[in-house]
Amino acid sequence: MGFAHNNVLHNNHFRKDWQSRVRTWFDQPGRKLRRRNARKAKAATLGVRPLTLLRPAVRAQTVRYNRKVREGRGFTLTELKEAGIGRKEAKSFGIVVDHRRTNLSEEGKKVNVERLKAYKAKLIVFPRKAGKPKKGDSTGDDLTAATTRQNLTVVDVYTPEAPRKITQEERDFKAFRTLREARSNARYDGVRKIRAAKKEEEEANKKK
Repeated sequence: MGFAHNNVLHNNHFRKDWQSRVRTWFDQPGRKLRRRNARKAKAATLGVRPLTLLRPAVRAQTVRYNRKVREGRGFTLTELKEAGIGRKEAKSFGIVVDHRRTNLSEEGKKVNVERLKAYKAKLIVFPRKAGKPKKGDSTGDDLTAATTRQNLTVVDVYTPEAPRKITQEERDFKAFRTLREARSNARYDGVRKIRAAKKEEEEANKKK
């Protein structure tokens, strides 16, 4: 705090009932215990169901973090369709559905479809009444099989390539030029088709 020129001297007041403005946290240990007991009670009410819901394996956002694989919000409708699971059925099995998410790559979709199939293969659906199993309920030895409450973990299926020398073909490849040409072809594809159709029509009229 500096003093300069012919200004009024500072006379700060720091004793304004500070005790009433201090936030204390003496209930932290009690809250911790309460949360733990609540988790135990919830786990007990779930029975043999998994403790967490099944979510898809997705890449983290932006170039900086996209090498990391994490759990996403929910599976796409396309992934559920390919795995042979209905939308409403998935929710009853503890599978999260996200109707807004879309698949941007075949590889990512394949990973999640395999994830769903693996979950479905391990899933045991106990009937509400032991003597009257409904369609889709597990029967026989499945009901007495060992169960686990841990859900499927997210595994990165990508295997990094071993270091190697750059080939001459890769050196000669013009990546930017190829991308620009592909972009241009996609952009003018419709116009070129219309132009070609008009040309064919004019030639057909000349022959008549």
